[in-house]
Amino acid sequence: MRKYKNLVLPLFLTLFFVGLEPALTLFRFIPARIIDLVQSYGHLLLIITLAWSAIALLKIFRKLLLSNFDISKEDNLKSRKVHTQVNIFTNIITFFIVLIALGFILISFESIRKIGIGLFASAGIAGIILGLAAQRVIGAVIAGIQIAFTQPFRIDDAVIIENEWGWIEEINLNYVVVRIWDKRRLIVPSTYFIEKPFQNWTRNSAEIVGTVFIYADYTLPVQALRDELTRILNATELWDGQVNVLQVTDAKENTMELRALVSAKNSPTAWDLRVHVREKLIEFMQHNYADSLPKTRIQLQDKTMA
Repeated sequence: MRKYKNLVLPLFLTLFFVGLEPALTLFRFIPARIIDLVQSYGHLLLIITLAWSAIALLKIFRKLLLSNFDISKEDNLKSRKVHTQVNIFTNIITFFIVLIALGFILISFESIRKIGIGLFASAGIAGIILGLAAQRVIGAVIAGIQIAFTQPFRIDDAVIIENEWGWIEEINLNYVVVRIWDKRRLIVPSTYFIEKPFQNWTRNSAEIVGTVFIYADYTLPVQALRDELTRILNATELWDGQVNVLQVTDAKENTMELRALVSAKNSPTAWDLRVHVREKLIEFMQHNYADSLPKTRIQLQDKTMA
C-alpha cells in the first residue's frame, strides 16, 4: 500500500473538485459569489489535479515495472537497458502531460484562448517542439528523446567524459548525471552526448579490461614479472580468469614500459584489480629485483687517464 501513497492526495483532490460544483448547488445558503468563483476556476484546479494524478500513476507504473529488473546483479545488461528506456520515456510522457494540461488551462481563458488553441493547431504539439528545437533547452529535450531510442549509453555504464571516469547514475530528459569515481557528480547536458565523442567501457557487456603500466630498468627479466602477474591474478577473486597479458610496450632512454592487461566482471572490480596488481608488482620488484627499479646512469671519465 505504501507504493500508492503518492497517488492518494492527487486522486482525492481530483474527486473533490469533480463533485465540488454539483455539491454547491445543493446548498442554498452558500453565497452566489462563491459559487461563481468555483464555476470560474474550479475546472482549472481539476485540470491540475488530473495532470498530477496522471504523473503519480505513471511513476507508480514505472516503479512496478522496474522492480522486475535488478541492475545490482552481475549480468545486468538487459536490466540497465530497460531502466534507461523506461526512465527516459517516463520523463517524455510527463513532459507531454504538463504541456497538454497547460494547453487546456490556456484555452480556459478567453483573453489567451488563441495561445491555447495554437498548442493543438496545425502540426500540433510535435510541431511546437520541432519549431522550438533551436532553443538550447528544448534542444536538450530532443537530444534526450534521441538518447532514449539510440541508447549510446545506459544506466550504470562506465564512461569517460571530459577526462573524468565514472558511471551513468541518472538519465533525465535534458541532462545526465555521471557519478565520478571519487563520489563527485558531473552534470552533463543531453546535447553533449549527441555532439561530442565520449568513451563507453561497458556498451555491450559489464566485463572490462584494465591496464597497469610499470616502468623498470632494462636489467629486469620480463618473464619473471610475467610469471608473478599470473600468480597474483590466480590468488585474487577480483580477476575473472579471462585476460592475463604482460608486454613491453615501449623502450625509453632510461626505462622500458611494461603494460599488464587484466580483466574483471565490471568496472568497479576492474579498478580494484588494477590497484591490487600495481601494488603487488611493485612489491615483487622491490623484494626481488631492487636493482631493476628505474634508475639514471651517469658515466664519469677521468681525462688524466686518457
